[in-house]
Amino acid sequence: MFVIEIDSSYYPCNSHNITAGISFSMKKKLQAFYKQFSGNDRVLVIINADPDAIASAMAVKRLLWRKVSGVSLSSINVIRRPDNIAMIRLLGIDMLYAEEVDAKKFNRFVMVDSQPNHNKIFAKFAPDVIIDHHPETDALAPFKDIRPDYGATASIMTEYLRAAKIKPSVKLATALFHAIKTDTNNFERQTRAEDIIAFQYVFRHANIYLARKIEKADLRLDFLKYFRIAFEGMRMRRGKVFAYLGTVANPDICVILADFFMRICSVKWSIVSGIYDNRLIVIFRNDGLRKDAGKTAKSGFGELGSAGGHKSMARAEIPLENIKEFIALGNDRTQLQWIIGRIEKKAEKTGTAFKKEILGLKS
Repeated sequence: MFVIEIDSSYYPCNSHNITAGISFSMKKKLQAFYKQFSGNDRVLVIINADPDAIASAMAVKRLLWRKVSGVSLSSINVIRRPDNIAMIRLLGIDMLYAEEVDAKKFNRFVMVDSQPNHNKIFAKFAPDVIIDHHPETDALAPFKDIRPDYGATASIMTEYLRAAKIKPSVKLATALFHAIKTDTNNFERQTRAEDIIAFQYVFRHANIYLARKIEKADLRLDFLKYFRIAFEGMRMRRGKVFAYLGTVANPDICVILADFFMRICSVKWSIVSGIYDNRLIVIFRNDGLRKDAGKTAKSGFGELGSAGGHKSMARAEIPLENIKEFIALGNDRTQLQWIIGRIEKKAEKTGTAFKKEILGLKS
């Protein structure tokens, strides 16, 4: 993995030079990226579709324009979230469903905003390039650029575009603008100065009204019933809101409700869960004050399925067959209680271990 040295004196609003402030190491990184491809390559960009992943995939396609035989974008998830659907439609993005892709038609694979062990479907593809901002795993690829301290992969991709002296089109700039804004939660989550610099740069080229239209399309009429289910069954414990929705038509409703509960002034943690596609989905959100959602998700559910994320937001996905011996599936009350128990007990153990470490006590 490369080390990035950003010239923090650069502010795009004060410069018209597209490469101003781009470090020598970033230019070398771009060269190394291009060395992974040749003119006859057929490239598939693989993502788990959300605004950051979609925008980053668009950036890869632009970087490889006229440098390879062709580039296709593919999502491992069926896109059902209204704002993602609006983004695809309004920006005219062609997206394939990964489960229906014939991998033999491609000889180069690029993974952005994800890493292979984030989802079992990724195992179908051996990535030649991985560019991501999530915590680094043991993923292997000939070219790897993982920067966990960045707020969005779109910020990283903006640096690649600028290093390549590519001015983004209005649609690409709008996608990157929306992605950075979304993944940093309007810069309320973990970010670096480079995220702000990237945001300032794409802001000049984006259609803000189009971005706002995408951002506002986050609810569907059939989602509203889950708000009632959450309100009626929610549990509040020491600043934590726990809600279990049962079987959901779309796992994104868990995300929407977890974000919604964080708008309540007394809520420090929001944990919303539901069943989708024979998996238990658990979404974590917190206020970012001396908390780590990623570690909480991993300690509570990592041994049962995939789990992890950032300090203020995380996700766990557990196959139902891995938990059927612990809980009575179909009983919403016992399932919620089991989820609360997993999180609370793991948190107590972690807290006790931390106190012992600070006090210099033996375990």
